[in-house]
Amino acid sequence: MDLKAREKAYIINTYNRQPESTLFLNRGEGVYVWDDLNKRYLDFVGGLAVNSLGHCHPAVVKEVSWQVAQLIHCSNLYYSEPQIRLAEQVVAHSCADKVFFCNSGAEANEAAIKLARKYGKAKRGSGVHEIITANHSFHGRTLAAITATAQPKYHKGFEPLVAGFRYGEFNNLDSFAALVNENTCAILVEPVQGEGGVYPAGSEFLRGLRNLCDEANLLLMFDEVQCGMGRTGKLFAYEHYGVLPDVYTLAKALGGGLPIGLLGAKGEAADTLQPGDHASTFGGNPVVCGAATAVLQVLLEEGFLARVAKLGNYFMAKLRELDCRCIVEVRGLGLIIGLEIEGDGTKVAKLCQEQGLLINCIGEKTLRFLPPLIIEEEHIDLAVSVLQEALTMIEK
Repeated sequence: MDLKAREKAYIINTYNRQPESTLFLNRGEGVYVWDDLNKRYLDFVGGLAVNSLGHCHPAVVKEVSWQVAQLIHCSNLYYSEPQIRLAEQVVAHSCADKVFFCNSGAEANEAAIKLARKYGKAKRGSGVHEIITANHSFHGRTLAAITATAQPKYHKGFEPLVAGFRYGEFNNLDSFAALVNENTCAILVEPVQGEGGVYPAGSEFLRGLRNLCDEANLLLMFDEVQCGMGRTGKLFAYEHYGVLPDVYTLAKALGGGLPIGLLGAKGEAADTLQPGDHASTFGGNPVVCGAATAVLQVLLEEGFLARVAKLGNYFMAKLRELDCRCIVEVRGLGLIIGLEIEGDGTKVAKLCQEQGLLINCIGEKTLRFLPPLIIEEEHIDLAVSVLQEALTMIEK
């Protein structure tokens, strides 16, 4: 039985391999991955924004190799230096006063939802539990997180959903203001919607949400699972807007390829959850925290994030120069970029893969680019060249 048949026989089928293929990836280095036939691919999926420093970055490999030989895991009943060291670094470079560690973005958002409910009840009464999120958002696959995700396609089949969520129009402040009532405890949005099609928030929208939360004593919570950790050209996407959230969530890029999630909170929100309120067995694992510390050190090197911003501008400019009738719009911030087309985006992704370029299609018509932050202009030029050929083919 070949690998694909074995996968089908033994793994629950929850993923559409995109594009449809028999691609098996065996190894990676830098911005490239190789399949089982030793064919090389330029990776502009990046593990869906996870491999921010590319594959097997030396600093991450060194730290993980050292830590895994010292202590692979310890319970959160005990203190762990790698966990404390990472927490110190995150707090030092963000608006948070304290952090909570878990294993994924969905878990981080679950923690944020619980925190917001407890905060609301403590501040304004037992009925205060509703959270407003944005249409076309994405916050994870757990039951509360898919309810927060205001996309019906993720809800189908899992009803009844968790009560207590209302949905506003992204970048429409009036829509959010109209939903605030005596039961509202928080607003949760992505500064850049990822799965929803790569839509950056407007500055007036986020500033307006901050004011709205201040006036109504609500928590403002930012989901930076996909757009955080340098992806936009700043360590946190909220830095582009001059708006500080009360709570933010991270995952994906933070671990450099290893699973980690994080909730950051400031002020009274940081002291809302108490012992017994929430926990995570693997949260703050020493190996993963070591990897995340190595990632953070690289991201904070002088000039690194400025270079990401410059490359993002270069990439979007190159995409806008493409000579294709099917292009609708180029959107993005830093190196989270969406190219909306008229046509079959999945077919474009498949054509690119055949030519050695891995990209991602969301919503059938938006090509999403999440390359490693270590790419060079020559990699962008190559990707755009392959993309031009693929788009030309679907126009014929």
